[in-house]
Amino acid sequence: MAENPSNGIKEFWAEFPRANEDFLGAIRDWKNVQIAVDDETVWLKDFTEEQAVSADIQQLPNFILYELRDGLLFKKEALVPSKKMRTALLWSPIDKALRLTFPASNNNYFGISEKVEVRLKPGNEEHSAVALLSSITEIKDSIPAQPNFKLDKIEWAVIDDKALFLGTPLLSLPGKTYWTRDGHLLPAGFDFEFKNLSSLLQQQYNKESEKWLLWNEDGTYLPIKKGDFRPLSVSSFRLTEKTKEWI
Repeated sequence: MAENPSNGIKEFWAEFPRANEDFLGAIRDWKNVQIAVDDETVWLKDFTEEQAVSADIQQLPNFILYELRDGLLFKKEALVPSKKMRTALLWSPIDKALRLTFPASNNNYFGISEKVEVRLKPGNEEHSAVALLSSITEIKDSIPAQPNFKLDKIEWAVIDDKALFLGTPLLSLPGKTYWTRDGHLLPAGFDFEFKNLSSLLQQQYNKESEKWLLWNEDGTYLPIKKGDFRPLSVSSFRLTEKTKEWI
């Protein structure tokens, strides 16, 4: 008799103290996960096998992961069950059940004293860079040497003594690169600690989508109006050279 392929699918449950519920924001964007509350315990289920071994799970304090077998909950690699499956729980998708709030931001640029309480962390996914922030004094001799077909694909804006280039492929210039998520420009190699904040921050601070939000690793950001960008050309760059004292 042929085996039922569904027999090999593992079903994962987890329990978590309600006192630590804020930490669940790290997995709030896992829309497949269901959540329920029972007294002082938060219950979760429907993890994929990949999610069950992820770093996001392992860093949660006092998080206990179980495998469900025949109505019994087994800890990882345990031969004896820890408890019976809970019944009569009211389940909801985790992204709907958890509400995240965040404070008003400070719109100043890098080095501000009052910082937004939004944290960035090193990401584990690769993203293509779409923006480059360079010191104008370091690149002033390189722009005229670039072929026109490369400049034609780039827009740029001046930020104090720096130039922000936007477009692909990026120019081969020294500077700091950024990738984009939901209208944010995030430093290469970094992402929001809670990825679901991306769209929420846009709703809060960029409702009309008329700005780019340029982020620094410490959680501060600079809003840049999209209308401030202009096509890059040797003539527009040289005109900027003449009007800036730092050249």
